[in-house]
Amino acid sequence: MSEDIIRFMDDKRITMATIGGHGYGAKVAAATAIGNLNRFTGLIQYEGGPLEHHYYEAYQELAEYIKFAHALPISSLELGQAHKLINDNVLDRNWARIFREALVQEGSNIGWKININALYAQTKKANPEIAGWTANCGGLWPG
Repeated sequence: MSEDIIRFMDDKRITMATIGGHGYGAKVAAATAIGNLNRFTGLIQYEGGPLEHHYYEAYQELAEYIKFAHALPISSLELGQAHKLINDNVLDRNWARIFREALVQEGSNIGWKININALYAQTKKANPEIAGWTANCGGLWPG
C-alpha cells in the first residue's frame, strides 16, 4: 500500500506532503512516512494502534546512529572534534544536526543533553519501547 501512495504522489507530481490516516490507514501512513522520510513533513494518526517501528530501515539507521553516539569518546574530545566525528559518521544531515545540538559544553568538558545511555539500552532490547507506542513510551519516530 505504501508503494501505491508513493506512485500516486509521483503521478500527481507531489514532492512533499503531510500524511495521515485512521485505524489501519494510520499504520499505512506511518509505514509510508517511515520508509520515505524525504517525502513527508509530518504524520497524523487517528486511532492507529500500536506499530512496531524497529522493523523499518529508518529506525534501524537511527539505532546505528545512537550506537555511534553512545560509543563516541566525548570525555577526550573537544566540541569541534565531536561535531566533526558526528558529521563524518551520521550520514543523514537532519540526524547529524540533532546529535550535534544534543552535545553541550560544560566547562572544559562536553556532555550529552539527552540520556544517550538509556537510548542505547533501548535499541539493544528485542522489543524496544522507543520503537513503538506503549503505555510507557510514546515512541521515537525517526521522521
